[in-house]
Amino acid sequence: MSTVLVVDDQLSHREMIANLLIKNGFKVISASNGVKALEKIKIQKPDLVILDIVMPEMNGYEVCRRVKSNPQTKDLPVIFCSIKGEEFDRYWGMKSAADAYIVKPFHPQEFIDTVKQLLP
Repeated sequence: MSTVLVVDDQLSHREMIANLLIKNGFKVISASNGVKALEKIKIQKPDLVILDIVMPEMNGYEVCRRVKSNPQTKDLPVIFCSIKGEEFDRYWGMKSAADAYIVKPFHPQEFIDTVKQLLP
């Protein structure tokens, strides 16, 4: 069973995404900001990270850059999941080395398909 880290500062978004993942057979851990996310990645070593962009303390772009620049976590798949849906938002998300970018609200099956594509 793959473990997915869901990082979002809004509890309702974390719970909605977590419930969808659990219903589809994934183990879920969560964090409410980027600093906590980096701690959980180091300790719990998830198989994939779903990351909001706008968060307190450290935004998602910075979290993704740190994950992808660390030799120990550079291959960890990262999906941005954000309400920021403009073309330049996607551009910066991919420039931060994210593996995928999903705009909220999303279609649940497309979301799960994207998660499954990025897991071994």
